[in-house]
Amino acid sequence: MAVKVLVVDDSSFFRRRVSEIINADPRMEVIDSAVNGKEAVEKTAQLKPDVITMDVEMPVLDGISAVRQIMAQTPTPILMFSSLTHDGAKATLDALEAGALDFLPKKFEDIARNRDEATNLLQQRVLEIARKRPVMRRATRPSPASGSEQNVPPTGGVRAPARPVSRPTAGAASSAKAPAKFAASGKRYQLMAIGTSTGGPVALQKVLTKLPANFPLPIILIQHMPATFTAAFAQRLNGLSKVTVVEAKDGDMLKPGHAYLAPGGMQMMVDGRPGAARLKILDGGERMNYKPCVDVTFGSAAKIYGDKVLSIVLTGMGADGREGARMLKNAGSTIWAQDEDSCVVYGMPQAVAKAGISSEDLPLDRIADRILVELNLK
Repeated sequence: MAVKVLVVDDSSFFRRRVSEIINADPRMEVIDSAVNGKEAVEKTAQLKPDVITMDVEMPVLDGISAVRQIMAQTPTPILMFSSLTHDGAKATLDALEAGALDFLPKKFEDIARNRDEATNLLQQRVLEIARKRPVMRRATRPSPASGSEQNVPPTGGVRAPARPVSRPTAGAASSAKAPAKFAASGKRYQLMAIGTSTGGPVALQKVLTKLPANFPLPIILIQHMPATFTAAFAQRLNGLSKVTVVEAKDGDMLKPGHAYLAPGGMQMMVDGRPGAARLKILDGGERMNYKPCVDVTFGSAAKIYGDKVLSIVLTGMGADGREGARMLKNAGSTIWAQDEDSCVVYGMPQAVAKAGISSEDLPLDRIADRILVELNLK
């Protein structure tokens, strides 16, 4: 059965363009369109689409407000379209926090080198987030008292398995009735590295905001994100977190209690030696699929820190991070992966899990606790 899509935008040209791209794939079908957020809320309740594409700026009711109402009434996977400006970045991050699962720039030429590549990217994004719809609908359960629906925030709010899975004992974990108590491994670390993509902004926020100001390690963050978005994202994370979060700059010295977000469109590498390491920010490179690339940063961290890295691969499309995580594991470092149920897209974590690289699969809402226990902070 084709994925049913509702296209929402106040521009008739953009609605038509998006509809043409989606309908060109036999696995998808645009069932209707809406010209503002109010109409989007009404048509979502009426038509129950599998996915919604939503503009940020619209008359009558803006996209962010529409996302909030849809998530409260009829939780549905939403792909946002926004401008590549500072204000557009802030609005997009607001939409993701409200419950949207992913975003793309409105100017397709900003995300791809040619029309075919842009078409494929949009189609792929819609198909990927469509897989989240059944989980969202299951998260809306009838109340025993009234028979009415109780809404559970879908983004990052999906109930995860009772306890983390540590390979090779995954089977034993599935029957647990209560969350397992974590135990520190006894390893010593000098750096924490986190890589993520689709769903990452919300996931990173959930992890970083639970870390204390006296966090003993420097943290490097690699999030697939456009260049104009990373400064606004770092600023947001810094305002919400006790640790200091900055957009990384060339030459930054790695300090405990500081998190460095790789700038969009560039590559971030670790250089120097443990205790006096600094960041190198390099041109993204025409041949690289991801800018920034988790593999590049993880690989450089493995060369400098060896077995002293605690690395985590969070939700994201594709397999970026697998080879970098493999290098870290070969050096003796620790790799954890977000579990399937709590991911927006189980691509990057699945890649490291299937390859046998990660030692634990963790639900998003327990990753911070696991970090604190591992570092003897809890």
